[in-house]
Amino acid sequence: MLSLFYYTAKSTSRALTRIALVGAVSTSLICFRQSDLKSLIAYSSVGHIGLIVAGALINSNWGFQAALAIIIAHGLSSSALFVIANINYELTYTRSLYLTKGIIVLAPTLTL
Repeated sequence: MLSLFYYTAKSTSRALTRIALVGAVSTSLICFRQSDLKSLIAYSSVGHIGLIVAGALINSNWGFQAALAIIIAHGLSSSALFVIANINYELTYTRSLYLTKGIIVLAPTLTL
């Protein structure tokens, strides 16, 4: 998009960057109120994508490198978090964070 529509992208990138950052911050605030473990991981993924889009739209070398670093970190961490959430669900048969507060008693290896 940047090579084909350089002038249009240059004028709209600030607005899109602001929208992406507002989306990332708002989904991060939603994460504070989540009680479902899978929803928490999913909303944090949306927040990561907002940061990736903002980093790419800044159109600087640092922005692209930061977006790439977040993509790699997100790919590794979110898949591992979903695996841990599934293990937690198989142990407790619930995804509620309120009901699994004492998971350290059942599975201390998950808390390391």
